Amino acid sequence: MQFVDFEQGKGPEGLIVGQTARPTLKPGYVRVRVAAFGVNRADTLQRQGHYPPPPGESDILGLEVAGEVIEVAETVSDWQPGDRVFGLVAGGGYAEEVVVLAAHIMRCPASLSFEQCAGLAEVYLTAFQCLDVIGGVEQGQRALIHAGASGVGLAALQLCRYFGVEAATTASTQEKLTYCEEMGASVCINYKEKDFQDVLKAVWPDGVEFVLDMVGGDYLNKNLSVLKRDGIVVYLAMLAGRYADKLDMAKMLAKRARIQATTLRNRSDDYKSALIQRFSERCLSAFETGELVVNMDTVFAVQDISEAHRRLENNDSVGKFVGRW
Repeated sequence: MQFVDFEQGKGPEGLIVGQTARPTLKPGYVRVRVAAFGVNRADTLQRQGHYPPPPGESDILGLEVAGEVIEVAETVSDWQPGDRVFGLVAGGGYAEEVVVLAAHIMRCPASLSFEQCAGLAEVYLTAFQCLDVIGGVEQGQRALIHAGASGVGLAALQLCRYFGVEAATTASTQEKLTYCEEMGASVCINYKEKDFQDVLKAVWPDGVEFVLDMVGGDYLNKNLSVLKRDGIVVYLAMLAGRYADKLDMAKMLAKRARIQATTLRNRSDDYKSALIQRFSERCLSAFETGELVVNMDTVFAVQDISEAHRRLENNDSVGKFVGRW
């Protein structure tokens, strides 16, 4: 089968289409013919040599796919060949075929294309995990979502609106902020022009119950400044580098704040299965009604996937990049 190969540590130009053996179907798994796959920042980090796959998982890039079931293991009863599905893989998504745990896929909403479904799972499940499972946000609360025009940011803003949570966000341009507002943000802050903590203290003096941050760096104490007592700051990434500013312990103690980091790729299979089931029950039908949408930026032919990586590394995106076979 064809797959997208890469030379570790090389730039986007090192991505090439090659040939490899089909993955082996194991008990509890299904084989999916991949129609489209999501392109995520984790893929660029793995290509650079900074984010290896969990032990025993495929070295092929790609964490989410959409396509058609073509084979099921004897132990699988929930799926059959011909089903349109999408879901998470721990690796192997940039390939014509992938084997995936039966509990890690969902049925494609009838109104969505394979390309849209390929851009759904990673960002929405990541945002849902942070807001619902970790943060426990509730209707009537407030949240600050940094990097609002990113894939996860846009998913988080929509989920906030869907859950009845008022959201503020940060982004680098007015174009991005306008899009964030369309997706549910009620307070939009250009971080290149204004300090978000100053804006939020003026607009919401009482603060927010939840902060989702992919930036880190000097945002740490500012996040604590706008946090309500007993609130939580969840970290997903470190776009400003691996070291944050000096933690103000007095501020953290006064707020009784929680600071938690999370990832999704290296979670256990059982954790992912439970997360997918909860997301399916709470949110999947909303894609049929249009209450939730997949924020697409560009769909790339597989031969052009290097351009997707290049643009991701330049932060040149509003929504998801997807590759298509």
